[in-house]
This record gives sequence, C-alpha cells and structure tokens, in this order.
Amino acid sequence: MLCYIYRCSRKPDMYIYLAEEDDFSKVPKDIFNSLGIIEFAMELELSPDKKLAKEDPIKVMANLKENSFHLQLPDETPVEELMTKIAQKKI
Repeated sequence: MLCYIYRCSRKPDMYIYLAEEDDFSKVPKDIFNSLGIIEFAMELELSPDKKLAKEDPIKVMANLKENSFHLQLPDETPVEELMTKIAQKKI
C-alpha cells in the first residue's frame, strides 16, 4: 500500500499519513486545523512486515483504508483513542 507522509509543524514527531497524495478532504476540520503548517515528508510503500520508527504498519494501513488518513502523534498522545473517535464520527 502506497502512502504519503506529511510533517506537521504544531508538535515535533507529529505526522499525518494519507492514502492519496495531497488529499486532506477526509481529515476532520478540527484535526486539520490543529496540524499547523503541513510539509510533504515522503512517499512510502507500506506492508505488514515493513518496520516503521514509531507506528505499527498494520494499524497505519487499517486507518488509511478506513479513514484515508492516519495521524502519528507525539508519544504522550493516545493516538488509538483519537482514531477510534474519528472512526465513530465523534470528531
């Protein structure tokens, strides 16, 4: 699975992964507005056995399939809880 990763200026180690290049249309407005300045970082081919620095590739792929994006937050932020709320359309 191909994805596109963007660095977010609001916090160090905050990235957003997109299923489609430059397509932020599925990202809830509140989340998009909290990202700060967005800068393209890289294009990456994901697979279940692909090791990522801070994320589980299977979870990233699931979020990309279900929501068209995955948010990588700094360590202190509960990313799974946030993505569950997004999936339930509570954000």
